[in-house]
Amino acid sequence: MNTARKNMDETISRKLLKNMLLCRKFEENVQYYFSLGMIHGTCHLGIGEEATAAGTCGALLPDDDMFATHRGHNAAICKGIDINHMMAEIFGKSTGVCKGHGGSMHIADKDVGILGANGIVGPSLALACGAAFAHKRRNEKCVALAFFGDGATNEGIFHESMNLASVWGLPVLFICTNNTYGMSTHISKVMKDTNLIDRAVPYKMKSAEVDGNDALLVYNTVKEARSYAIENSEPVFIVEDTYRISGHSKSDANLYRTKEEISEWKKKDPILNLEKQMLEAGLCSTEEIRQLEAEAADTVKAAVAYAIESPYPKVEDIYEDVYAE
Repeated sequence: MNTARKNMDETISRKLLKNMLLCRKFEENVQYYFSLGMIHGTCHLGIGEEATAAGTCGALLPDDDMFATHRGHNAAICKGIDINHMMAEIFGKSTGVCKGHGGSMHIADKDVGILGANGIVGPSLALACGAAFAHKRRNEKCVALAFFGDGATNEGIFHESMNLASVWGLPVLFICTNNTYGMSTHISKVMKDTNLIDRAVPYKMKSAEVDGNDALLVYNTVKEARSYAIENSEPVFIVEDTYRISGHSKSDANLYRTKEEISEWKKKDPILNLEKQMLEAGLCSTEEIRQLEAEAADTVKAAVAYAIESPYPKVEDIYEDVYAE
């Protein structure tokens, strides 16, 4: 047993594990009800990436802002969204966090600092700059955090936002969830240099690269970055290396990846990883882990029931909350 595991915080470890289990059960249920045709539109799951959401959002405080990607279910759960209302949103029901108008890709709840998921690649970076600028002008000890994928680092808005944040000295945390695929394209086919951490160099920005399947490592890295960003009024760029076991979206047949590749990554499952660390550190028993799994399953089961029983929005409410025509 190494020193890091001996010094593991039991409260934090349990919170991270509970959140990851909740994320996994939530998305497995979403996947199932999509297959039954009870959820419409499209859906992007983050099964296998739970540690990036749990560790990152676990290091934030309630007043911090978070912007998610189209694959944003896990981030929303770990930032504290109401599970019942998010499930209802995905089912397109009026009791959803966005009254059923947003669906899977546009989850938002400003009351818990979730300022929106987005179906476009990269806008979270610029939006986070705006939120961080507001915090700075108000002298608030908060950060704005933007999740984005490795593919977004090729977008112009990535470089514009990195440059703006560094020049203006904004307390932004830029979190790149590097799962090595932009939809079905491996990063090696679209980047000459796949060492993403180097992209912070031109902006003289503090940066870190971390195993995105190690929730505790992610948590500690982001916690330190948050403190640095506030104390120095400077942005931080973090690359969290992970892998999505699920396909890009519900229509992804995974023809661009081998079964062997996916199987190898399943062995690095972030949930199993943390469970192993906690067991070795004596922070829990196998029975306690099974109990946490059962609790997560029950919570999600209740959320599904709530969503199914909730009414759909009324047709006459279609223009509600629309601010431009």
